[in-house]
Parts: sequence; C-alpha cells; structure tokens
Amino acid sequence: MSGQPAEHDDVPAIPRPDRTPRGLRAASAIVAPQLLPPYDSYEGAKDQALTEALQHNSVRPVHAYLAHWAALIEIERHPGTARAYHRAEYLARIATTPDEARVHLTTASVIYREAAGAVRDA
Repeated sequence: MSGQPAEHDDVPAIPRPDRTPRGLRAASAIVAPQLLPPYDSYEGAKDQALTEALQHNSVRPVHAYLAHWAALIEIERHPGTARAYHRAEYLARIATTPDEARVHLTTASVIYREAAGAVRDA
C-alpha cells in the first residue's frame, strides 16, 4: 500500500489476491484465518449483500461486500499495518474516555481507508 504512513510500510506477506470470493477467502486463510468464520457467515454481511442484490436486481451490494473484504485482506497482507490496525481497534475498545477512543478509532479508520483505496486503485 504505497499511500501508507512510513511506520506502517512493510513488505506484503502474500501477493494481492483477485477480488473474487474465492481469491479473498484463499488469501484470508493464509494471512488472517481468524476472519474465515465471519467471511463465510451466511447470517451476516454476505447474506445481506446477496439478499439486497436479489431484491434490487443489482450486483452493487455484492461488489460492496467484496470491496470491504478486499480492504481487510489488504491490511492483513502487511504484517506491520495489521498490527497497527488491530492495536488501534483494541485500544479503542479499552479506552476510558470517548476522546481516547476517538483517537484510536481514527487511526484504525485511516488504515482501513488507505487499504480500501489501494485495492480500489489496483
């Protein structure tokens, strides 16, 4: 992810996968196996995306679902970035004040947006 801050600049663990259900799932199995249950969940976002696609006769919800997972995998492909992202999420959860939580959530959000931009521009 070329737009990353220098402190998150690290070598990708795997090449960027194809933005297909199979490609993203295979990449997740390597760099973030803990994400497989939510990725595979038909009670969650995948089911909602498929339902909305059918209801609206549009593939946009499916593309949005895949874009979200592509961004998460992009974060996980970069070990340093993944550590920073998960640390920020953790610190936001244990923050003792709203301002402290906001700082950490902003950090996580910046990392996510940069990852989303990297896969969108690829």
